[in-house]
Amino acid sequence: MSRAKCIMVQGTMSGAGKSLLCTALCRIFAQDGYRVAPFKSQNMALNSFVTRDGLEMGRAQVVQAQAAGIEPDVRMNPILLKPSSDVGSQVIVNGEVRGQMPAAAYFKLKKSLIPDILAAYDSLAEEVDIIVIEGAGSPAEINLKADDIVNMGLAELVDAPVLLAGDIDRGGVFAQLYGTVELLEPAERARIKGLVINKFRGDAAILKPGLTMLEEKTHLPVLGVVPYLRVDIEDEDSLSSRLESSTAVKPLDAAILRLPHISNFTDFMPLEQHPLLSVRYVQSPRQLGAPDVVILPGTKNTIDDLLWLRQCGLEAAVQKLAASGTPVLGVCGGYQMLGDTLADPEGTESGRSQTVRGLGLLPIQTVFTDAKHRTQDTATVTAPQLAGCSTGPATRSTPARPPLQGEPFCRLADGSPEGCVQGNVAGTYLHGLFDTGELTEKLVQLLCSRKGISPADAPLLSMQEHRQQQFDLLADGVRRALDMNALYAAMGLEGRNTV
Repeated sequence: MSRAKCIMVQGTMSGAGKSLLCTALCRIFAQDGYRVAPFKSQNMALNSFVTRDGLEMGRAQVVQAQAAGIEPDVRMNPILLKPSSDVGSQVIVNGEVRGQMPAAAYFKLKKSLIPDILAAYDSLAEEVDIIVIEGAGSPAEINLKADDIVNMGLAELVDAPVLLAGDIDRGGVFAQLYGTVELLEPAERARIKGLVINKFRGDAAILKPGLTMLEEKTHLPVLGVVPYLRVDIEDEDSLSSRLESSTAVKPLDAAILRLPHISNFTDFMPLEQHPLLSVRYVQSPRQLGAPDVVILPGTKNTIDDLLWLRQCGLEAAVQKLAASGTPVLGVCGGYQMLGDTLADPEGTESGRSQTVRGLGLLPIQTVFTDAKHRTQDTATVTAPQLAGCSTGPATRSTPARPPLQGEPFCRLADGSPEGCVQGNVAGTYLHGLFDTGELTEKLVQLLCSRKGISPADAPLLSMQEHRQQQFDLLADGVRRALDMNALYAAMGLEGRNTV
């Protein structure tokens, strides 16, 4: 029998703020002295993470684990779906790739994954006091309810009390919450212990008449109105508002190509913290302009996104900038694009056997295979002008036959070469390479020297330190907004409120 108590956060739609609310609750419960773990049975996201034992999970649960002060564990996200097209995804179960599947095939499979979900949950529940469970999308997707394993279906399996959150920032929050409750079955409604209005801007007093009516119509209490909190915490997927930034407002301009299947864009969050560096995402040569550095990020579909670069004119624009001396950096899929060729003999990456030319900026050839090597590594950068920076622990996911040509970008802790550099163009498979702050500082110094300006005397703040500060800000804001006593009571616990 599972020992841990639990609370589940469901939302009226995708983007209602479930992930951040779960992150806040993980931090609050940890602050109150409980051992906490996050859990999401099925996550669909391209921002993934490789655990210490080489298994892959969704980054949202990684962030929640960090907020709880524990090591990310693949049991926290037993099923990860990484979309590779509009109708198909790579399916990862317990951190290992199960295969590429169209949606129809996965829907036939997913109920058979319930034992994997429960085994992961029960194992975690033996080790912690509280599990904070995140739902996905909306529990009122009536066309999907029969096979639900992530919202009310999961809540029933683990007997979880539920908070239902709606996003007032998008408008229509009362209809969102009332409509969702009305579409649920009586047993499902009985699981909801309270409603939460999320992302409110302004004076909450003006909501009082609406809150009273909502409680009367749903027969459920509103447990809090959470303000729109301006915290800088990693985003889960392409709904992220940070991808909308397209204008440089600081002396240095870093342009990141917003690929159609962009993944792991959280790699570049540390760059956004620097007072001299603007980070913007671009989708056309006109938006690209003449930045101080160009970054090609990771992608779940490297070949398709490379062809998109070619068709929209960004390939030629990047090649022109590189020829003029502008630094260009590629990470993972972006690194592969910078090479001479990308071969997919078995259709692993693109769905059909093909070989395409890359941007030709690095002397590498990439061959895609079913097998990938996933590790956590520390490394020291050896690329000229950036040499000496340490990175890590960073995650790395490489093809079974990674490129070995050219001068390495860095050396791993065991001395083996990683990545490639040629002149002002560099590439690496390391995700999280900017997290320590050292490479950010070196890059800013390089860009400042090229531009003839002096670096500011900004204190070096690692991503880990920044992240912990943001977790505390988030927890403080949510704690003030929610009725924590009611929340603890819903779980059958007494609040400690030690903070």
